[in-house]
Amino acid sequence: MASKVSFDVESAGMRHTLTVAYERTGSGEPLLLLHGIGHHWQAWEPVIPLLAPERDVIAIDLPGFGNSPGLPDGMAYDLPTVVPLLGALCEALGIERPHVAGNSLGGLLALELGRGKLVRSVTALSPAGFWTEAERRYAFGTLLTMRRAALALPRPMIDVLARSSAGRAVLTSSIYARPGRRSPEAVVAETLALREATGFHRTLSAGGSVRVTDDVPGLPVTVAWGNRDRLLLRRQGIRAKHTIPGARLVRLPGCGHVPMNDDPALVARVILDGSR
Repeated sequence: MASKVSFDVESAGMRHTLTVAYERTGSGEPLLLLHGIGHHWQAWEPVIPLLAPERDVIAIDLPGFGNSPGLPDGMAYDLPTVVPLLGALCEALGIERPHVAGNSLGGLLALELGRGKLVRSVTALSPAGFWTEAERRYAFGTLLTMRRAALALPRPMIDVLARSSAGRAVLTSSIYARPGRRSPEAVVAETLALREATGFHRTLSAGGSVRVTDDVPGLPVTVAWGNRDRLLLRRQGIRAKHTIPGARLVRLPGCGHVPMNDDPALVARVILDGSR
């Protein structure tokens, strides 16, 4: 069972109390893990046991996802709001300038945390924001299709599909290169997380105008991309390298958009190497 932490933030002259769910384990330098849109902290479960011997691992549910309540009315899900919120979360958890690793939306947030000097290193796995307009529309269309399917499928049907490799492919092949490796329980849980994500549409709407065009100077940055990413195509990794010239660009062979389940050992090694 994940823990929860509450903390106060200010937005538009108003003070709000936010609550974030998180899982924390391991020892060593702190490492914050950020999932993608529609997912939850359990996306990191395959790699956490490999990271914990060397890192104090904190995997969170972003606001409006998993077991974290959505942001209060009047608070946007845009970068200028969410990035300082994550800084306040770190303060509430008693961690100062952690390493950070993020996937997709989480990768974009990780890079922004690095740009704000709120972290000591960044590992971004298929980060959002390096798309062309056509690629963005394709990715958002795919995400909306996944969301509609999760909303439309009766719970018993989700359970039935998750029991077979073919059914798990139907539910998750857009994000995993090897969906059959995901456990039935995990596929059910993440399908329900996508269906119940209160922050989904507002986050997607806020992302429509996002383009990463600025460098992240002054700290180690790793950008890693699965060569079987069907959501954010791997050529976006080249754009990321051009935008952040000092970044280490790593290919993840055989991995899809959410590579932590496709090759946990490789992803854990990339994160640990990038945060040494």
